Amino acid sequence: QVRLVESGGGLVQPGGALRLSCAASGTYFSVNAMGWYRQGPGKQRELVASMTTGGTPTYADSVKGRFTISRDNGRSTVYLEMNSLKPEDTAVYYCYADILSSPRAPSGGYWGQGTQVTVSS
Repeated sequence: QVRLVESGGGLVQPGGALRLSCAASGTYFSVNAMGWYRQGPGKQRELVASMTTGGTPTYADSVKGRFTISRDNGRSTVYLEMNSLKPEDTAVYYCYADILSSPRAPSGGYWGQGTQVTVSS
């Protein structure tokens, strides 16, 4: 069973910073792309940032210049450094990964349980 576990969420004042982490665990053949989505109150889930295995990042326009995505050398852990946080960044942040469980089957998408980020004065 493959699992994604997030950590690092919390309560922070506007202008503050948080670092989110997500690690893949269990049995799998390889981890392909990984990324972060978020879902704010009354909003749809949206892509925040993603990174390919090769290290190519993609960012939503709303977080460009403030957030930085990175991965470890083993490609099984993804981080999201969030700076200059705004109240509109308040959301549950979900880790996503495209994982190849076995070379005999196509890869599939996996989601973490989510971690709450609240930005408030």
